[in-house]
Amino acid sequence: MLHRPLDVQAIRRRFPGLRRAGADRPAVFFDGPAGSQVPDSVAGAVRDYLLLENANQGGAFAPSAATDARVAAARAAATDLFGNDDPEEVVFGANMTTLTFHLSRALARTWRKGEQIAVTDSDHDANVTPWVLAARDAGCTVQRIAVLPDGALDLQDAEHKIGPRTRLVAAGAASNLSGTVQPIARLAELARRHGALTYVDAVHLAPHLRMDVRRSGADFVVCSAYKVFGPHLGLLWGQSALLAELEAYRVRPAPGHGAGKWQTGTANFEAIAGCLAAIDYLAGLGRDHALEPPPDRRSALDVAFRTIEAHERALCARLLQGLAAIPGLRIVGIADPARAHERCPTVSFTHPARRPARLARDLAARHVHCWAGNSYALPLTEALGLEPDGVLRLGLLHYNTDGEVDFVLGELRALLR
Repeated sequence: MLHRPLDVQAIRRRFPGLRRAGADRPAVFFDGPAGSQVPDSVAGAVRDYLLLENANQGGAFAPSAATDARVAAARAAATDLFGNDDPEEVVFGANMTTLTFHLSRALARTWRKGEQIAVTDSDHDANVTPWVLAARDAGCTVQRIAVLPDGALDLQDAEHKIGPRTRLVAAGAASNLSGTVQPIARLAELARRHGALTYVDAVHLAPHLRMDVRRSGADFVVCSAYKVFGPHLGLLWGQSALLAELEAYRVRPAPGHGAGKWQTGTANFEAIAGCLAAIDYLAGLGRDHALEPPPDRRSALDVAFRTIEAHERALCARLLQGLAAIPGLRIVGIADPARAHERCPTVSFTHPARRPARLARDLAARHVHCWAGNSYALPLTEALGLEPDGVLRLGLLHYNTDGEVDFVLGELRALLR
């Protein structure tokens, strides 16, 4: 479906956090990879749940029934976000890291001594260390898939590292440090060729590009609501047959089937309500920008992400072009503005004049919010020789503007003379 250009100013009015002001201008939020701001509807949904529907699940009384309905609605919405078909394939958890540790323990029970797993040097450590520890406990060895200088995974190395003894391939759909979008479908194809499973960290991809777990070929995909304009909550999609077959660590009264099998303890219902509101916010964005009314929420999300992608790609190209004009600045990952479609609008860099932490403090004094260090992408900063200082990371989202990009570029030019 065709769409109108993104109405950024209308969108920004829905995000109260963006109104935070500095001394003489609004603050610039380029900290999206660590967590997005939330629209007013998300905060309202959390508030309304706590004040009007607050109860545990499974009761015969009205607030409990309302909670049951809210969770079911959120699971259906997450199904549209992931692009799968069965709501019982969606598991809510504390965060991506906790969900990954939880599943790694269950999968490791199926591994045997001498078998292998593969992780990548591109990933956030939350998709590396849980698997490395699980492999250690199971007596398995770990293969590490290398990255190329532009941050892309080395597929030739992947073909050597994924073999007949491989049981699992864990990879990130997009790097939270370089912004590079990785060839997940190709990795999943290599894994399937050898009977291995694929676990995909889509945390950084999810706010920027449309997820489609079926087309990815993955067996598990995980993301975080708080990176997609929602509250602090993790979401996991898994193939229904695998979720049913694997043994979950759970207490005896907990459900023994469906998504509830994997949700230990009482869920964070207010965050689940906020997650539903965040997905509906995105669907509403699609409806507002579509040239023809989308027939359903999934179609509206398709339009939303096409609209977001077009806006963010232009922002990213503008930022890359401006950074390239600063002498001595080194961009980590894809630096060519013409290749902005191969990356998310997350740009990390170094400069010999100032260490990243100092530069982040200087920008914070100018009311520019961004991050310095390794951003938990320790495998990548180690592989690219960026430790111990890491990088300065600028992460843009669809509510950012050309004017903000130009302002930050101007401040950087002044600081890095």
